[in-house]
Amino acid sequence: MTESKIFISSASLLASLLPVDMAAQNKKTETKRPNILFIMSDDHSYQTIGAYGHGLNQTPNIDRIAQSGMLFRNSYVGNSISGPCRAIVLTGMHSHMNGFYDNGGKSVFDGSQTTFPKLLQSAGYQTAIIGKWHLVSTPTGFDHYCIHTGQGSYYGPDMIEPDGKKTYKGEYATDLTLRKSVEWLDGRDDSKPFCLMMHFKAPHRNWMPAPQKMDMYEDATFPLPATFYDDYRGRRAAAEQKMSIDKDMTLEWDTKMLGIPGASENLEKAELSRMTPEQRAAFDRVYGRIQQDFTARNLQGKELAEWKYQRYMRDYLKVISSVDDNVGLMIDYLEKNGLWENTIVVYTADQGFYMGEHGWFDKRFMYEESFRAPLMIHYPPLIKKGGVENRSLVQNIDFAPTFLDLAGVEVPEQMQGESLRPILSGKKQKIRNALYYHYYEFPLPHAVKRHFGIRDERYKLIHFYYNIDTWELFDLKNDPQEMNNLIDDPKYKNVIAGLKTKLKELQVKYKDTEPMNTYRLDREQVGIKGFGY
Repeated sequence: MTESKIFISSASLLASLLPVDMAAQNKKTETKRPNILFIMSDDHSYQTIGAYGHGLNQTPNIDRIAQSGMLFRNSYVGNSISGPCRAIVLTGMHSHMNGFYDNGGKSVFDGSQTTFPKLLQSAGYQTAIIGKWHLVSTPTGFDHYCIHTGQGSYYGPDMIEPDGKKTYKGEYATDLTLRKSVEWLDGRDDSKPFCLMMHFKAPHRNWMPAPQKMDMYEDATFPLPATFYDDYRGRRAAAEQKMSIDKDMTLEWDTKMLGIPGASENLEKAELSRMTPEQRAAFDRVYGRIQQDFTARNLQGKELAEWKYQRYMRDYLKVISSVDDNVGLMIDYLEKNGLWENTIVVYTADQGFYMGEHGWFDKRFMYEESFRAPLMIHYPPLIKKGGVENRSLVQNIDFAPTFLDLAGVEVPEQMQGESLRPILSGKKQKIRNALYYHYYEFPLPHAVKRHFGIRDERYKLIHFYYNIDTWELFDLKNDPQEMNNLIDDPKYKNVIAGLKTKLKELQVKYKDTEPMNTYRLDREQVGIKGFGY
């Protein structure tokens, strides 16, 4: 079934959904149990959120959540890839426990297992997920869902709803996610608390900006990261990846230069064919000019690599701007409807992302830029003073137990995370001493080796395995950019021994006691090429 719509801006959409005479006092009295709004973007790096202070861009609306709540400086994931991160969030368990290991192999999310939305639903919450799902199976535990097919499209996206698939011709995915979320909130039973998971597709590759954002950042020049020309000395796994801006970022799909001979992914067939004539005209006006300049310059070598970096940064940040706009519109909606003070509002991403560090885009590695994810939480009844920063080691296994704890629902024993309540209330500064990580998705699509590891407050120890057997140790205090592998330095013999002992303890705690044998079926063996990268 196809639903045809004319493209209009998010602001216009929300204005039409918020009549002037709508006021909080006309709503039914909310229960004291908190509402939950979990906002997650796809591949949003902490480096590109204003509140984290890197200065690459401004995100005034996302920052509002940090300014009224708590910003986490050390928030991490358990497996830095989209689908697995989402499964971890839902279940509060690491990948080897919830069964969803990667984005394109044998992994299909088992919807029969316990998730926090199911438990909230049983406790009287209204639940919905709108936007990106990326877990293959049909969502369970939700009163309503409206989800992208696979990775989804930026333009005219196909969405799966309980009554079938619909195509929203003329709409931009980020705006649509906001519109559908507001519609669901308006239609709910407001005598009950809600849990809404609002998941933006953006800013996932290939970073297609909204029509009104096409010109943004075109006059900006971004500084090259200090590690852009990393030579990966002493780090074999880092040297053998295929996520280099220079070598692996494509001219057609990624930088939007059309008609490149031998291009493996056809931008014209994919995103551009989904645009309305007006949207396509906006694209051609900006990117046609860029392509003319690119063709005339005939860039090679470092000049081409640095040109690709600038194109990547500009398009990525354009897409982020739309996310920020829509986060602001949702906050406005909560405020106007008397929901802001009693709603737990979370902003995070499914993992971190490389903004040219080590010469890369994408994620996957246990290195800081992809292992670390942005996190900020607003909830006035618990966070008494807004604008607080916290440096505790927290992880995405902690979301499920936190939501259940704050909603007054018993946390199942199998959940492996910890409730963040003590941290949010200011009663405790840390809930763990070290983090565990395990990544499985090799060899496709970016050839990042399978690996697991431990990170404490100063050191990180990683073991790369499967078709490789190497260890890496980093002193994060003295080497925050992780350039110097200390595994063979005799000065760190005792540190390494202690970390290996702690690593085994964590593997026992999280029941990953045979980490190199947990996931043995390769995609090549089952004939699956993968989807939605």
